[in-house]
Amino acid sequence: MNKWHKNYLADAYRGKTPKELYGERLGTIQDALDLIADGDCVNWSTHGSEPKVFLSHLHTIAPRLERGIECWNTISRYEYPVTSDPALAGKFHINTFFFDKWSVAARGSGLYSLFPVDQHKYGQEIQKCLPPNVFVAQVSPMDKHGYVHLSCDLIMTLENLYRADKIIFEVNARTPMVWGENSLPVSMADVIYEVDEPIFQLSDPPIGETERTIAGYVSEMVQDGDCIQLGFGGIPNAIGFNLKEKHDLGIHTEQIGTSMAHLMECGAVTNRYKNIDKGITVGSFISGDNFLYEFVDQHPRLCVRRSRYTNDPYVIARNDNVVSVNASLQIDLTGQVCAESIGPLQHSGTGGATDFAWGAYHSKGGRAILAQSSTTKKGTLSRIVPLLDTGAVVSVSRNLTDLVVTEYGVAKLRQRTVKQRVENLIAVAHPDFRAQLRRQAEKYLYY
Repeated sequence: MNKWHKNYLADAYRGKTPKELYGERLGTIQDALDLIADGDCVNWSTHGSEPKVFLSHLHTIAPRLERGIECWNTISRYEYPVTSDPALAGKFHINTFFFDKWSVAARGSGLYSLFPVDQHKYGQEIQKCLPPNVFVAQVSPMDKHGYVHLSCDLIMTLENLYRADKIIFEVNARTPMVWGENSLPVSMADVIYEVDEPIFQLSDPPIGETERTIAGYVSEMVQDGDCIQLGFGGIPNAIGFNLKEKHDLGIHTEQIGTSMAHLMECGAVTNRYKNIDKGITVGSFISGDNFLYEFVDQHPRLCVRRSRYTNDPYVIARNDNVVSVNASLQIDLTGQVCAESIGPLQHSGTGGATDFAWGAYHSKGGRAILAQSSTTKKGTLSRIVPLLDTGAVVSVSRNLTDLVVTEYGVAKLRQRTVKQRVENLIAVAHPDFRAQLRRQAEKYLYY
C-alpha cells in the first residue's frame, strides 16, 4: 500500500471532514519548497495544469543544493529560471520527452537530457529507470466531497503521483473541474497552497490561405461518424474548425484543443459511433484558450485519461474509422517522416506521432494523415525531400505512412510502391521543387 493510500485511509478512519483535512495541509509556497530535499527527483504537471507559482520559485532552493535535483518534464508553457537558465545546470537536471523553446535554447548546457519514447509509454518507462519521489500539480479547488481535480494533464502524472512520497497541490481558483481518472482526495497532499493565476492560453497561429486549402482537402476525407485526433498547430486547428458541418464525429485524442470544444458545442461531435468510450470525448491533456477551459468545466460528456490509455495504439485501433491528423518537419520521397528534429538537433519530440499513426493505420477504415505546408523558411525549403537531412530522426516509419496532404493536394502512400510514392509526393510538392525532386529521385534509383 502506497504512502498516500495509508494516509487517506487513516484520515478517513479518524472521521475528519474534508474541510479539516484541507486545513491541516494548507500552507504557503515556501512550505512547498521546504519539502524539497537535496537529491530528490521531482515531476510536475503541464499544459493547462502547469504549477506556475511553484516553478517560478523552484530555483530559489539552488543555494542549499549539493547533489542537485533530478526533474522529469514533458513541456514548459512558461519560462522559468529552472527550465531556461543554463547557469542552474549544476543544481537541476531536467529529463524531458519533448524539447520546447526553452530546452532548444539551452541545448548543450547540461540542463536538459532528452528521453526518447512514444507517449503511451512515458509513465511506465519513468518508473523503470528513475521514478520521481516528489510530485507537484496544479489542481482545481476542492469539491464538496473532498477531492481536487488534476484537470488538464494525465499524460504521465498519475503514474508518478501514486509512487511519490511527497505530494504538493497548487490549488488554482481558475482551474476547471474535469471528469476522469483525475479526482484526488486532499488527504494525498503533504502541502496545499492556493493561487489565483491565469491558465496558459495556447494561441494557435492565424489561419491563412494555405491552412484553409489544406483543411479543405482533409475535411473532404473525413466522413460523418469518423473518430478524429488532431495534433498541434495552425493546420490541425484550421481542420477542426472546417469540420463543423460534419455529423456524429467522435473524439479520441491526446490533446483536447480549442477547435474540439467548438465541434462539441455546435453538435458536430456526439461520439455515438465509437466502439469504446461511446458518447464521451476522451483525451489525455487539455490546452487551448479560455473558451476551451470554460467549456470543459464539469462537462458531462468529456473526460481525461492517462496517455497509457489514450495513446496506446491497440486502444486507438479499437475504434473504427479513426482519422489521425498530425504534421511533420520533413518527409522523404519513400515516406519516412521526421517530426521532431532539424538534422541531428532535437526540435520537439515524438509525442504521440507514432502512437496515432499505428493506431489509425490498424483501425478498421482508419486513415493516418500528415497535413503540412509544402515549404518552410518563407518558401525557400521544401518539406518533401529526396533524403532526410543527415542525422534527422525518423519519427514515423514509412511502413506506417498513409496520406500526405499539402496545399497542392493529397498523396496516397499506403499500398503504394516506392516508385508510386515518389510520383505521388512530387505531385503535392511545391512546383518550384518538383523538377529537382524528380532528378534526385532518379539519382537515388527510386524509379
